[in-house]
Amino acid sequence: MERINETVVREFVFLGFSSLARLQLLLFAVFLLLYLFTLGTNAIIISTIVLDRALHTPMYFFLSVLSCSETCYTFVIVPKMLVDLLAQRKTISFLGCAIQMFTFLFLGCSHSFLLAAMGYDRYVAICNPLRYTVLMGRGVCVGLVAAACACGFTVAQVITSLVFHLPFHSSNQLHHFFCDISPVLKLASHHSRSSQMTIFMLCALVLVIPLLLILVSYIHIILAILQFPSTLGRYKAFSTCASHLIIVTVHYGCASFIYLRPKSDYSSSQDALISVSYTILTPLFNPMIYSLRNKEFKSALRRVVGRTILPPQF
Repeated sequence: MERINETVVREFVFLGFSSLARLQLLLFAVFLLLYLFTLGTNAIIISTIVLDRALHTPMYFFLSVLSCSETCYTFVIVPKMLVDLLAQRKTISFLGCAIQMFTFLFLGCSHSFLLAAMGYDRYVAICNPLRYTVLMGRGVCVGLVAAACACGFTVAQVITSLVFHLPFHSSNQLHHFFCDISPVLKLASHHSRSSQMTIFMLCALVLVIPLLLILVSYIHIILAILQFPSTLGRYKAFSTCASHLIIVTVHYGCASFIYLRPKSDYSSSQDALISVSYTILTPLFNPMIYSLRNKEFKSALRRVVGRTILPPQF
């Protein structure tokens, strides 16, 4: 039997910004500023929620978890991307790529289910306000976050195992700036149709199931709001949901485009551009959308800053 001499891929080379070689220093400066600003805004949000007792409610508990998740989410991708923008050879080991994909998928999938939990929180607050403190007790909130993390962990583990058990013998040039599913799969020497379908179905379920739960929640919310007697009451009720709806639209819009479109429509340059939006811009704007539109949060932030700068005199 003839032995085929094939070299096993031990590292991947990122080519996501190779066409923008002359702009890499500028991109480094812009992305670094955005990353530091993202870390700063999320740290402010988490600190304010922790330090101000008025924000110790389920809605702000979920917001603090969302901010933590997005801080970790950017930490998995952006620092490596910043280093690569300054490096001559932009490589990542095979194991490092697998770890990056797993962590990215774990946080991203958990994010989807966390948004569904936040939608349920808004449903209970508007449709069952008298039982809100009972239905959304601390144990329930922690349980919902734990369930979101468990779902994210399971899906990430299965997808990462399926991808990195494939043979990689040919090219190691990854036309992306991090180890996402589609660009890595494109480098596999061969893969079965069953593994492809399993990965696609898991991605679809992670997006479709939470989105359906959110839609059901908002159908009930809208029906309840329409029954409010005053226009002001309807406006206040809807305003508490607007920030969540904006984040849901951005998250599911980007994720659906990346993971649910036909493989024939795959474009590495298009994917890289969309990926910049949801790995750098979305984690920056999501907390800001919640905080800047929220008078209660801004009041709490002023109280925390006031106590920090002017501590009480005894």
